[in-house]
Amino acid sequence: MASKEQPVCQIFSFQDCKTSPDPIYELPGQCLTATPAPIVIDNGSFQTRAGWAVPAAEFDSPRLLFRSVAARSRGAARSETQIGNDIPNLEPLRWLLKSQLDRNVVVNFEIQELIFDYVFTHLGITSEGSVDHPIVLTEAPCNPLHCRQMMSELLFECYHIPYVSYGVDGLYSFYHNNRNIQPPHTGIVLSSGYQCSHILPVINGRLDAVNCKRVNVAGSQAASYLQRLLQLKYPGHLAAITLSRMEELLHEHSYTAVDYHEEMEKWRSPEFYEREVHRMQLPFSGKLPGGCVSVEERQERRAQQLRRLQEINARRREEKLQQDQERLDRLMAVQELLEDGLLDQFHKSLVELNMDSAEELLSYINKLQLAVEQGRQKLLQSDGTEGKTEVPELEQGMDEGDGVALMDPDFPEDMLPEKTANVVQPVFNMAEYHQLFVGTERLRCPEILFQPSLTGEDQMGLMETLQYVLARYTPEQQEALVGNVFLTGGNMQYPGMKERVERELLAMRPFQSHFKVNMASQPALDAWCGARDWALEHLPGGDGEAGEGWISRQDYEEKGGEYLSEHCASNVYIPMKIAKPVPARPAEPSATLTGASAAVTMVTSAPAPADVSMVTS
Repeated sequence: MASKEQPVCQIFSFQDCKTSPDPIYELPGQCLTATPAPIVIDNGSFQTRAGWAVPAAEFDSPRLLFRSVAARSRGAARSETQIGNDIPNLEPLRWLLKSQLDRNVVVNFEIQELIFDYVFTHLGITSEGSVDHPIVLTEAPCNPLHCRQMMSELLFECYHIPYVSYGVDGLYSFYHNNRNIQPPHTGIVLSSGYQCSHILPVINGRLDAVNCKRVNVAGSQAASYLQRLLQLKYPGHLAAITLSRMEELLHEHSYTAVDYHEEMEKWRSPEFYEREVHRMQLPFSGKLPGGCVSVEERQERRAQQLRRLQEINARRREEKLQQDQERLDRLMAVQELLEDGLLDQFHKSLVELNMDSAEELLSYINKLQLAVEQGRQKLLQSDGTEGKTEVPELEQGMDEGDGVALMDPDFPEDMLPEKTANVVQPVFNMAEYHQLFVGTERLRCPEILFQPSLTGEDQMGLMETLQYVLARYTPEQQEALVGNVFLTGGNMQYPGMKERVERELLAMRPFQSHFKVNMASQPALDAWCGARDWALEHLPGGDGEAGEGWISRQDYEEKGGEYLSEHCASNVYIPMKIAKPVPARPAEPSATLTGASAAVTMVTSAPAPADVSMVTS
């Protein structure tokens, strides 16, 4: 009968990658043309990606890729701010990190300006006071008009750019992966990034902004949840369980369960657990106290410790004997006052000693005399045994902790327990103590995208929200939308994500209905690649005229900073018209003004009601 093979332990170590500062590139020759090459910036919540829209193989990927964070102390100068890859390790500066985004919406434009400075400087733009290149920039779905107005004001007024184009990152990725399909495209995009997730229906090549939905669960919530789970599991390694390492665990060791409850049942099996658990080895020092000390050195240390303890005990006996002798001399002096007949001084001394009678004084003197005599005998005994060797004590195999018992002056030295030298001590595995066993956490953390209630969030999961969005369409439109379900975003890269979405759709859709789920070729980079493809196919027109999707400086000045030129990957622009109230003119004093005419004057001078329309972008 063949014996079962022992499961192989999977031991991994944290990479703890340190970033290096980005080089400052020179401006490429392909960009020095009559029509300046556009700069493509994917303003992501986890990473910022920037590069050139140039038809060359070397520019197929972004030149700059860094974390969308800035470390700036309060009151520090702009030159002291660290951006992205200038921060080698995020953890020591975690409390200083600031992002320009909140739920994918730019709200901190001071940090955004610092990130733009970083991008333009490292791309090699050296023009003084202006950037003479068009900008393609990503924004959040249904971006508030005020945020777009502030962004356009920053780009046109601070950097004096000629053109800008805004688009949604998920739609750029959708556009990039469906280039081989005849437009217009129809489908539904499931985009999940670092701060939140979105469901974006696309009908006939345009975003249906009315039915877009956002789920406030994404990669950052999964990392925080994993950190809480492991810190509760390993309270002795709180400092080692950092957020950066949790993000590494999510990216490298987590997966999405096709059937969550069935997968959790599998983890009940010890064989399955030993085979699938990932042991993350934390750094540690392999040196143990006294681990490489010889027997002679250990005996010498014990002898030194024993001599030191004996010296401490002898010193304490001498101090106690001296104190008792001084107190005895004082009491004897008080007794002599009574013998000499000095009763007033005697009673005064008794009050100072807190005693009531001469009998109590005599009793206390007898006790002190006995204590002093015993103390002297112990000192004589200790002086007699001082020269003897402590070999019998050392032969008993006394541990270092046993010597503490000699601190008691009345402790008999012959009562030390004898220990055999051949006792096998348990071996402490220091390496195993510094290991994190990541088991069910590998699938529990990605699961919050489908079940936010695991973290206490009171909102629908991604697929439940998708079902709600689909219910707002006709059956024919639903068939067209589920025929191209597109997954994109960095938080969609878990193994098993596509199979999980297919299983959820199978349970959601009617019997024998058809659907198709497609995963982006590069979920984290396809947004930048799609924006680059769009910029190459829709270059801005010359002579100050903006083409489709581009906003020129003239458009900015005439139509306002919130203006958006729509294209296949952009938001829907619905202007918000607010009529400014006309200030009322002061009424001229008239003695013949009647009540009716006064009422008419009041009505005509009142401001007209403002025409306010709902904003969905």
